[in-house]
Amino acid sequence: MKIIIINSGSSSIKYQLIYMPANEVICSGMIDRIGLENSNLTYTTKTSKVEESLSIANHKIGLEKIAELLMHPEIGVIKSTDEIEAVGHRVVHGGSTFSDTVVITEEVKEKIRQLFDLAPLHNPANLEGVIVATTIFTAAKQVAVFDTAFHQSIPVIAHKYALPNYLLTEHKIRLYGFHGTSHKYVSENAVHYLTQNSFSKESKIITIHLGNGCSMTAIKNGKSVDHTLGFGPMNGLIMGTRSGDVDQSILFYLVNTLGYSLEAVNTMLQKQSGMLGLTGYSDLRDIEANAENGIADCQLALAMNAYRIKKYIGSYAAVLNGLDAIVFTAGIGENSSYIRKLVCEDMDYFGIELDLEKNELRSKEIREINTPDSKTKILVIPTNEEIEIANQVYELLLN
Repeated sequence: MKIIIINSGSSSIKYQLIYMPANEVICSGMIDRIGLENSNLTYTTKTSKVEESLSIANHKIGLEKIAELLMHPEIGVIKSTDEIEAVGHRVVHGGSTFSDTVVITEEVKEKIRQLFDLAPLHNPANLEGVIVATTIFTAAKQVAVFDTAFHQSIPVIAHKYALPNYLLTEHKIRLYGFHGTSHKYVSENAVHYLTQNSFSKESKIITIHLGNGCSMTAIKNGKSVDHTLGFGPMNGLIMGTRSGDVDQSILFYLVNTLGYSLEAVNTMLQKQSGMLGLTGYSDLRDIEANAENGIADCQLALAMNAYRIKKYIGSYAAVLNGLDAIVFTAGIGENSSYIRKLVCEDMDYFGIELDLEKNELRSKEIREINTPDSKTKILVIPTNEEIEIANQVYELLLN
């Protein structure tokens, strides 16, 4: 079965065509800067690679261009879009409605639309990808995989807020959790790795997903039991442009005393805070380079970033009543030895001891970067949300 995975963002489309059940990636790529004059397109197969800068006005044109490359007479990998049996879509927020992967119907589309306010940066773009893909891959089943689904196992003691009860029972205000496909994928790989290395099948793991968006999950015996993101994907860790945890009193002060509108506060917390607000940069590579050059704001921001992660490691080790492994993943988690070093410093109480030489090595494979004496494994596991989505789509359609 050929399944194309589409991750449609506000100004980007990431895609992979995967042959299942072999998990064979036939081609992959992305388009970013959609809507700007100079959009960037990449298309990679086993034998060819295309990189173009061109104008792509909207998602429809972008997906049409992807389909054109897939069927290209020289570098294409299919002869017709009819060869694709399913399209798997990443949808960020499933609310309390969706706890499993689903075939997309008009009713499902409407429910995704009703959740726009809970993930305003993500769900509208996700739905746009669904609508456009339906017109291009007409023979395929359209399937939604929700970031929040993996976290449905979080118990009420952790997912309920200390607010009046009716806000949960009537309005479903609770912790939902995000990046679920990534946390599920790397945690399952971690459990497999640990059991192969003489650990018990009962496991206590903290997965640390660090990219432009960041989150951590406490995972006990393969189930999510707590998570840093909550009702929406804005709290918890310090992110590229999002603030992470702040004192709620600040929001009232901004509005009532400093005269900010609610819209301005929302924009500040979502798009102007985090590492961008602290340094003027949202890309960690720029921040690390400036920190190495002695820029104090960048040095402090990196220290704050790591400190917040440390706090949650301590919290989740208590929740799990122990710790077998911590797992770094996603763009920053996989590639920034600097952040990993800052996080793991002075954590010997938790049995976390980093091997500095191993930490500097790069690999696309799962790797262990702790010292031989470290009681807690420190793992770097490259995430592959597309493979995880493909697996869930395949299992749904197979049954």
